[in-house]
Amino acid sequence: MKRLLMGAGAALVLGAPGLAHAETACADLAKASLPHAEVLSATVEKAGAGEACKVAVASHPTKDSNIRLEVWIPLGQAWNGKFVQVGNGGFAGSVPTGQLRGMAARGYAAAGTDDGHQTPVGTNASWALGHPEKIVDFGWRALKETTDIGKALVAEQKGLQPKRSYFAGCSDGGREALMEAQRFPNDFDGIVAGAPANAMSQLFGISAAQHQALNKPGGYLGVAELQLLQKTAIAQCGDGGAFIRDPASCRFDPAKLQCKAGQTEGCLTAPQVNSARVMYDGRRDPRTGKVAFPGFTPGAEGLSGSWPAWVTGGTPERHAQAAGYQFSSNAFKYFAFGDPSFDFLKMDLGAQFDQARHKMGPIIDSDSPNLSAFKKRGGKLIQYHGWNDPAIPARSSILYYEDVRKTMGDTGGFYKLYLVPGMLHCGGGAGPGNVDWLGQLDSWVTESKAPAALTASAGPNGAGATQLLCPYPGVARKTGEAWSCAAPKRKS
Repeated sequence: MKRLLMGAGAALVLGAPGLAHAETACADLAKASLPHAEVLSATVEKAGAGEACKVAVASHPTKDSNIRLEVWIPLGQAWNGKFVQVGNGGFAGSVPTGQLRGMAARGYAAAGTDDGHQTPVGTNASWALGHPEKIVDFGWRALKETTDIGKALVAEQKGLQPKRSYFAGCSDGGREALMEAQRFPNDFDGIVAGAPANAMSQLFGISAAQHQALNKPGGYLGVAELQLLQKTAIAQCGDGGAFIRDPASCRFDPAKLQCKAGQTEGCLTAPQVNSARVMYDGRRDPRTGKVAFPGFTPGAEGLSGSWPAWVTGGTPERHAQAAGYQFSSNAFKYFAFGDPSFDFLKMDLGAQFDQARHKMGPIIDSDSPNLSAFKKRGGKLIQYHGWNDPAIPARSSILYYEDVRKTMGDTGGFYKLYLVPGMLHCGGGAGPGNVDWLGQLDSWVTESKAPAALTASAGPNGAGATQLLCPYPGVARKTGEAWSCAAPKRKS
């Protein structure tokens, strides 16, 4: 088997695009020779109604790197000629095999990675202690290794390069998606970035602020308090439905719920009001008092998959088990300070946080607003975010989008942002949020068909309730029985 040569983003494997070629047998890919990597196995697997060649690889670009990845290649005529790389969630730690199988079932050759470490717990970052190269692998290097190896193996098996290449991910996968557009702008024709954790170090900062507030005497918000906040916010800003359709125009102040003298039920104590404000505000810089990074949007505080799962843990005893608590605690211990005993609940949110961010940010953040190289190569980018995301504030996507517009001017020709009312983190919630984002991207790239107003459904394949989604800053408004996109309301 010939050695597969990989350079700056492309596999240099024989085969003229557009010509028919006999496929390499799946089992023969086990003998493929890869730079600083080895094929662990090559097996035929079921993928929907067809079959795909699943190739497992371990890559070692540094002495301390052990990047696991998989490439799934639909066999025979099942391949649509395209390649898609999928993103991870949390701190990764395992290859997203289920996503890869699903993409192969749709006809895509697909690749994904564990980001360079192996752990069954996605909030665990102890693997980073004493292993700076593994942090780099997580930050961006595993992505590039997967792209190059994935495309090389597809070309070896098919005898020609994919005609289109895409990246699609949500959460950490959204961070990875924007990392691709910024660091490796020539690798993908189109990118889907869902609820991106691209300002990851800032997210750890707002989480620290929130958990410090919740941990103060009397500051914890139980399920009853969260449901009270949700009910009141929807009553103030909603239109009689189960979620707020225009969150950008909502000015909800939890102080209206503060207990009056002698009141003990249906209200919040002063420490609880403070906690709620921190949830909505995000992190304030203690040196200036100004909001340094935004917090969450009102309207879904009490849902089971919302703040109870991500922030409060549901009960005071389970507070430290909340996903956001675990992510932030692990990040400061192992990414920033290299100290397993570090207590982020006691961290200074000014200078000490700046120190942590300057250590982590250059490696794990993908917040550069300069996408000029990606735009120049003709790349298309779709970003989406649930307005009620309890893990990554929706306003962080607005901040990034506005930064790109300030840097580059009009972005409509290559970059669209959609905010989904009522949706939680990457899905779920009271608002319909299912959209075939990859299908929309593919149409934009292959047919020059830019997405405009889209319909999101509550169930797969358009089933269930629906709602109209408008490209930011547009807002869906109803006139009679018809919904259409309109300009946002002027802020009061």
